[in-house]
Amino acid sequence: MTAADHDTTATSSRTHDAPSLDVAGLAYAYPDGHQALFGVDLRVARGERVALLGPNGAGKTTLVLHLNGILGGGLGTVRVAGLPVEKRNLAEIRRRVGIVFQDPDDQLFMPTVREDVAFGPAAAGLRGAELAACVDKALAQVGMAGYADRPPHHLSFGQRRRVAVATVLAMEPEILVLDEPSSNLDPASRRELADILRSLDVTVLMVTHDLPYALELCERSVVLSEGVITADGPTRDLLCDENLMRAHRLELPFGFDPRTARPNAVGA
Repeated sequence: MTAADHDTTATSSRTHDAPSLDVAGLAYAYPDGHQALFGVDLRVARGERVALLGPNGAGKTTLVLHLNGILGGGLGTVRVAGLPVEKRNLAEIRRRVGIVFQDPDDQLFMPTVREDVAFGPAAAGLRGAELAACVDKALAQVGMAGYADRPPHHLSFGQRRRVAVATVLAMEPEILVLDEPSSNLDPASRRELADILRSLDVTVLMVTHDLPYALELCERSVVLSEGVITADGPTRDLLCDENLMRAHRLELPFGFDPRTARPNAVGA
């Protein structure tokens, strides 16, 4: 084994053993002086599904944009599977951190669904049968295999969101980051997406105001408020803490009781 091979093996071992996400002391101020984060610590183990909760303006988007290096230059560190989020690692980090935006039309811009899902892997160098297999697998994971040759704008909103998820899954990410995944979905589409997300063998960080959806899909939640994490624990416990919920402007839907909510009750 050469020295280079040894280094590669050691790096692979470190990234395999490391948590999917490790944020330590992250603080960030925008150029206008607005301080958005004040020392965030967050560790997400491989395979966990974690909901990121908090009121508008809490710093959730700022945190998410640090995960793949869109924002940087603040204090603290961010590591994805052991790799520091810094310039020399950005190509690999952006493959490992797949962000699904709230509006799927921000991600779908090619003439067909197949071309949209193929865009990322093709840009990364995949070609031919390997690329076709990658696209087919990603579409099958989200139940959209039969729509590969359809124009995205001919699909329903829920179908477009599933295709947007497929464009990220095609890159085989370490972490799937979902920004308000249930927004604007009808009950059936919410349930279909929940079933898909439960089936994926990937770490999930879900930014949401939909607290029943958080309870359905994520055993753990963290509350980010005024740039700091103010609570971290089992989702049901946090949602049952009335003082915590009130203090951070988190409101459950009328009639929803997290103490008695049934598992798999999304969209019911």
